[in-house]
Amino acid sequence: MSGKTEVLIRRWKIMSNLSGFVKRLRDIMRNDAGIKGDAQRIEQIAWMLFLKVYDAKEQDWAFDDERYVSILPEVCRWANWAHDDKSGSAMTGDKLLGFVNNTLFPVLKGKDVKDASGKTLVEGIRVTAQTPIKKAIVQTVFADANQYMKDGVLLRQVINVIDELDLSDYEESHAFNEIYEGILKELQSAGSAGEFYTPRAVTDFMARMIQPRIGEQMADFACGTGGFITSWLGELQKQIKNTADAKKYGDSIYGIEKKQFPYMLCITNLLLHGLDVPQVFHDNSLLHDVLDYTEKDQFDVILMNPPYGGSEKKDVKNHFPDDLASSETADLFMSVIMYRLRPGGRAAVILPDGFLFGTDNAKVNIKKKLLSEFNLHTVIRMPGSVFAPYTSITTNILFFDRTGSTQETWFYRLDMPEGYKHFSKTKPMKLEHFDPAIQWWHNRQEIAADGFDKAKRFTAQQLTQELHYNLDQCGYPHEEEEILDPMDLIQRYQEERASLNAEIDRVLSQITAILGGGQG
Repeated sequence: MSGKTEVLIRRWKIMSNLSGFVKRLRDIMRNDAGIKGDAQRIEQIAWMLFLKVYDAKEQDWAFDDERYVSILPEVCRWANWAHDDKSGSAMTGDKLLGFVNNTLFPVLKGKDVKDASGKTLVEGIRVTAQTPIKKAIVQTVFADANQYMKDGVLLRQVINVIDELDLSDYEESHAFNEIYEGILKELQSAGSAGEFYTPRAVTDFMARMIQPRIGEQMADFACGTGGFITSWLGELQKQIKNTADAKKYGDSIYGIEKKQFPYMLCITNLLLHGLDVPQVFHDNSLLHDVLDYTEKDQFDVILMNPPYGGSEKKDVKNHFPDDLASSETADLFMSVIMYRLRPGGRAAVILPDGFLFGTDNAKVNIKKKLLSEFNLHTVIRMPGSVFAPYTSITTNILFFDRTGSTQETWFYRLDMPEGYKHFSKTKPMKLEHFDPAIQWWHNRQEIAADGFDKAKRFTAQQLTQELHYNLDQCGYPHEEEEILDPMDLIQRYQEERASLNAEIDRVLSQITAILGGGQG
C-alpha cells in the first residue's frame, strides 16, 4: 500500500469518527432535563469545546516557552478535571456537577471560591490591562457563559466525547475544523442565534473578490462566529512563504462582537485555525463616537455582514453626526465602516434591500457620503433564500474602496442556480453558485434577460441626479410564492412598501421637473 493511500485511508477514518461527533453529543444531552432546545445545547457544547481547544493550545505554548504560566488554576485546567484516564478516578455525578457549578464557573468568571469560614480555596482568575490577550480571553469568554446540564453522569458522558478529540494530531485537528463549521451552521436554526452565521459560500466569495495581500489588516466590527475572518485567513494563507509572512498572517485580523455566545464561538474558531493571539474583542462597535476615530483606528480591508432589521437604544445615535444618525442598525454600521476604512482601503459589505432603496434622510445621507467619498464600483444582488432558514430578506453585497468618489457602479443580479427553487438547510448555497458572478466580474458587460436588466452600468450622475440615490437596480423580476415567518413577512412588506414609495417619489419628481415645477 502506497504512503498516499495510507494517508487517504487515515483521513477517511478520522472523518468517519468525527462525523458522528455532534449526533453523539445531541443524543446524550437529549436526556438531560436542563437542556431546553438547540440554542442551549449548542451553547453547552461551546464552552466545553473552548476549554478543550484552549488546553491543547496551552500545551503548545508551554512546549515553545518553558516559562509559560497558565492563567487557569491547576484544578481548573481541562487535563486535571475533565480528562478521564480510565483509572476510575474521574469525577462524575453530583461531584462533577458540584465542581463545574461551584468552582469551575465562578473561577473562570473571576470570582474566588471560599469555604464556609470565608477562607479562599481557589482564587478567581485575574485580568488586568497588562494581561496578554491569549490569557485574558478566558475570562471574557466565560463572563456570561451558562452551564445548563443538571445530570452529572450525562455531563461526564458529554465531556468524554469531547475529550476524545486529539487536537495535537494535525490531521484530526484539521478535520475537526470542518466539524466545527457544521456546529456553526446549526446556529441558523437555533432561534435568534442565526443572526451570527453568514453562509461560508458568501464569506468565501467576498474574501476571494477582495483579494487579500500579506501585510494588510482586515476588520469585522460585528464578527459573530468569525466566518469572514476565517475566509480571509483561508485566502491569505496561500501567500505565506516564510516566517515573516506567517507573523503578518497572524496579525492580520481584528474583530468585535457584542454578544457573548458568538464571541465564545469565534475565539474557539480562531484558536482552531492556529491563531494564538486572536485579536477579537467583546464590545459594541456602535458605542464609540465615529468622529473620534483616527488613522490608527482604520483598516486596509473591511468584510462585514452588519446586523439588520433591528434597532439600537436611542443614545447610540449620539455617537454619530446628526445627518447620519439612523435608527437602523445596518445604517449605523455603514457609517462606522466608512469612518474606519483606510485611504486606499477596500470593503465588501452585505446589506438588505432596504438600504438600497431607502429614502429617509439618514439613509440618503449615508448613500451620498458613500458615493461622494468612496468608489462604489460593484453591487451584487443575491437571491432571497441565501440566509434560509433564518430569514428570507433579500440581501446584497456592496464592494467599494476609498480611492476617490464613485464614477460608475456596476450592478449584477445573481440568479438561482439551475435546478434550485430556493436554498435551504439541506440545499445550502455553495461557492460554485457564485461562478457566473466571478466570470462576469472579470469581463464586465451589460446583460438583459427576459426583458429585465441582469447586469448594468450606471454613472454616478445617473445614480445621484436621475435615480435620487435609489440603488435598487437589476433586481429580481420573477417573484414566487413564499411562506414566511410573521416577522419576516412584516419586514418584507415594509421593504416592498418603501421600494414602491421610492419609485413613486422618483417618477413624481421627474414629472414635476418636466412641468417646470422644480425650477422654483
